[in-house]
Amino acid sequence: MDPEISVQERDPLELDLNEVTRKLLFLEQWRGIFRLGSSGNYSVKVKNEEGLGAQNHDGSHLSAKETGDGSGMFLAQGQGQLTSSSVCSIPRLPVISSKLHGFPISPATASMLQRSLFGNMNQVLGGDWRKAHFKFHEPFSDLAFALQVKKGGVQSIQMAVQGCIIKYLLFTREGKDCSLHSLCNLSQREQERALAAVLAGILWTAGAAQKAIICFVTEDIHSASTLDYSSDSFIERLQLCEFSEKEATEKFIYDHLQCFKGEGSHGVILFLYSLVLSRTFERLQKDLDTTTTHLLQSQAGGVLCRQAVLNLILTGRASPNVFNGYEEGRSEETLHGVLTRSDIGYLQWSKDTSEGDRLSQVGSMLKTPTFPIWLCNIHGNYSILFCTNRQLLSDWKMERVFDLHFYSGQPSQKKPVQLTIDTHSHHWQGADHEDKHGSERRFSSLEMAIRTKWREATINWNGTIPFF
Repeated sequence: MDPEISVQERDPLELDLNEVTRKLLFLEQWRGIFRLGSSGNYSVKVKNEEGLGAQNHDGSHLSAKETGDGSGMFLAQGQGQLTSSSVCSIPRLPVISSKLHGFPISPATASMLQRSLFGNMNQVLGGDWRKAHFKFHEPFSDLAFALQVKKGGVQSIQMAVQGCIIKYLLFTREGKDCSLHSLCNLSQREQERALAAVLAGILWTAGAAQKAIICFVTEDIHSASTLDYSSDSFIERLQLCEFSEKEATEKFIYDHLQCFKGEGSHGVILFLYSLVLSRTFERLQKDLDTTTTHLLQSQAGGVLCRQAVLNLILTGRASPNVFNGYEEGRSEETLHGVLTRSDIGYLQWSKDTSEGDRLSQVGSMLKTPTFPIWLCNIHGNYSILFCTNRQLLSDWKMERVFDLHFYSGQPSQKKPVQLTIDTHSHHWQGADHEDKHGSERRFSSLEMAIRTKWREATINWNGTIPFF
């Protein structure tokens, strides 16, 4: 049978059953492709002047290296030729069988989840959130321990999780030394083990060490609530799995890690949903106060996390403020701060912050954590400082001269920056040291953040030009 002869040119009686079946399957494949394309995240490989690559549904270009293979792809009519060996590359939202003893999200739970996040039913998480997932840098590299982070609201969640990953790799997992080398000498399997352990640990702590709930996506639509899902086309397919043991939580996440780390997985959103549901709406209401009634806020066209989300990841409680304990607000209402010493610390610096505003000052519960790791909020950008010496905060002699390692998450950073902190320099020596490096050196925002913890310390960038 000549493949060059079209269906129209052939007598229908000559079309045998095999060819009819083949053509029907071909059409069904394309119908599935266009149905998936109309719902959200996909890419189509094309040939262009630079060679093989891919193009997202929004028109942005992906290189052949990013698409994962060098096969050709169907082009639109008039742009190229169709080849029988062409393959479609479409990152699909990873789905899990609905037979995993979970339970579908109910309309009431979906609505409560929406209100807990936004305070209303009208907002959804945009494209930057839906694209975000937990992806490490290359194994056995200078940043093998580090997540690739995005800009915007997802950055704060990814960096808070990053701090917990460093805690696990340096101080929690067994059989490894506390060194920078151990962080860089990670295989892909070790990266995945760390991510599963950390996500499970965060959810378990948020659930008051009683239960954890994990959200994942199934093929079926479960919820028929009044929410408008046109822009958030997967929440109605959420299935919830509840675990009463931490080990079972970790095993489930590890077995289905692609739902958090895969391209197109909506991994950060699924983690955020799981975090809120593990905490429970009842506990969440008790955590918050009159100044914070929901967890996300719209700003400059994007969606940012409020402090309560970060504190929930760092401490297990969605405290909306950074000071210790409880404070009385300007209207005599009681404001909720951090009640227990956190495992991972928090530092913040902004030129717009008033030093006289006691409510914005980070308390000792966050400044002096159990482990020498800090999530830093500097002008709304998030980064990580950490020390490989676990005794740093438990022995005052260790805090005289010590090293901190800095990870900014910026694409240009190829390895951690080592900073040497000297807290025992005399004031005039520190001033003289800064003058030699000019005003730009003196007013480094990262240094100012560090000095909120170690006042008047001198910071040596060890040859690196200050960039944060």
